[in-house]
Amino acid sequence: MKKYKGIWPVVPTIFDEVGNLDLDGQKRTLDFLIDQNVDGACILANYSEQFSLSDDERRLLQKVCIEHTAGCIPLIVTISHFSTRIACERAKSAKKEGASIVMAMPPYHGALLKSTPQQIIDHFKEMGDVGIPIMLQDAPLSGVTLPVKLLAEMATSIEMLQLFKIESAGAAEKIHALLQIADDHITGPFDGEEGITLYADLVAGATGSMTSALIPDLIRPVITSYLCGNSTLAKDLYDKVLPIINHENRQCGFRATKEAMVEGGIIKSSYCRHPIEKLRPQARKLLIELLQLHNPAILTWGK
Repeated sequence: MKKYKGIWPVVPTIFDEVGNLDLDGQKRTLDFLIDQNVDGACILANYSEQFSLSDDERRLLQKVCIEHTAGCIPLIVTISHFSTRIACERAKSAKKEGASIVMAMPPYHGALLKSTPQQIIDHFKEMGDVGIPIMLQDAPLSGVTLPVKLLAEMATSIEMLQLFKIESAGAAEKIHALLQIADDHITGPFDGEEGITLYADLVAGATGSMTSALIPDLIRPVITSYLCGNSTLAKDLYDKVLPIINHENRQCGFRATKEAMVEGGIIKSSYCRHPIEKLRPQARKLLIELLQLHNPAILTWGK
């Protein structure tokens, strides 16, 4: 069995009603996840709206989240940056403060500035020299194509590159192919994208999933059932929650978790910084209706 498995949700960044960091709400969000028996969590990711945060806010959130979860759950800190130097500085900071893992996408900036395969290898090698386990995030957002052959070469040549979060198109096929080549070097094959292809990815060999923080209590049993050999139960559980995952992934994005947390009394505001628009009332209404069919903890934990 792989070292890293289970559900590792992305922690949303909580703002107050005027867009300032709400650290009390941030801590309550972490407490909620800990109470759902998540296996770990990830901060400062794209679903954490990391692109809306200043460097000072990133440092503050990293410190607060690591200190608050110490001894409870391991944390992954996202360190993605086009600059190798800055990514390494972020890795050093995360390691110093007690993070368990760092996560990074390949270097890119905008739609056209992308790295060559050799630059990607060098980027992750330098991060590896920091001495903290790395999760590579293969996500559509970067626009960088990462062939299986390149990922396998990196897995076998960079000791600290131990985890792969595959959420590009054809994730299951890519996970399967990568494990066929580099299985012995990978301690955490994960998927993402809110778990929208989770069952197929588990069949392909994934042992963990980095979903949102919306329904970890409903998704974790899918993973644990499958890993324990009960694929029938896993599929049945997954079929039940798939409409929620689909609505989140295709209609709401990262706004879904915050809206549900407000509904459940966990946080006070679902604010997202401009230019992110507020979720349409119709989409929010359907989200809550879909959730209520299964009564997840997010709707009751804070009441």
